Amino acid sequence: MPIFAVQYTYDARHDLQAVVRPEHRAYLGSLAVDGNLLGSGPYTDGAPGALLVFRAQDRATLDELLAGDPFALAGVITATSVRTWDVVLGPWSERL
Repeated sequence: MPIFAVQYTYDARHDLQAVVRPEHRAYLGSLAVDGNLLGSGPYTDGAPGALLVFRAQDRATLDELLAGDPFALAGVITATSVRTWDVVLGPWSERL
C-alpha cells in the first residue's frame, strides 16, 4: 500500500486553529488507530504548517481522508503538498 508524505501550510488565524485543534487531533487520532496515519505533527520552526505521513489504498482515498480533516473543513489550511514516498528502511517499511 502506498505511503504519502503530506505537508500542510496553515494561515494566520491562530485563534480559529486553537478552537478547531482538538477536533483536528481527534480526527487524526482515529486515522492513526485505523492504520491510515503513521505519524503527524506541526513544524516547530519556519512557516506554520505540519508534516503528516499516511498509508492509503490510493491517492483518491488519501484525498478523501484529507478532505475530512477538521482543519481543512475550517479553511485554515492554505496549501497541501502530497508526494508518494518509498520507505526502504525503518518501522514503516514493508520491505523488512
